[in-house]
Amino acid sequence: MANLPIKQEKMPDFTAIVRQMKIRHDLRIHKWRKNMSGCAWRVLYHDGRAINWIESPHPKTTISLAIFLHEVGHHAIGFNRYRVRCEEEYHAWLWAFEQMRKLGIEPDAKVTCRFHRSMQYAVSKALRRGAKRIPHFLLRFVPEAA
Repeated sequence: MANLPIKQEKMPDFTAIVRQMKIRHDLRIHKWRKNMSGCAWRVLYHDGRAINWIESPHPKTTISLAIFLHEVGHHAIGFNRYRVRCEEEYHAWLWAFEQMRKLGIEPDAKVTCRFHRSMQYAVSKALRRGAKRIPHFLLRFVPEAA
């Protein structure tokens, strides 16, 4: 039996998307994470300067792109815009999905699953920390045991 070449799928190149988002939202990448998690924050200085930072996985797949765009979304929608942190998480995810679709990339099942798991975690965390009111559209993410 002859050795047949293994067909490898070409990884999409999201470099242009990363560059575009960094410019549009004046972002700096603090670190590319090896795991599938992210963080977004802003540093304010006494002289009025502000630096927007994110950490996320380097976008190589639709899931890592979604996480990257989710972190960008925190800067795009603005911090402390919503009363409950889990609501900010929800809107950052919606923003990421909207951007993916504008770029012609449909969020797949892995991305949707990640969104649901992330939102369940965020709502659970809000409840553990004593949130009195969860917005009605986030009630679907409340754990069944709660």
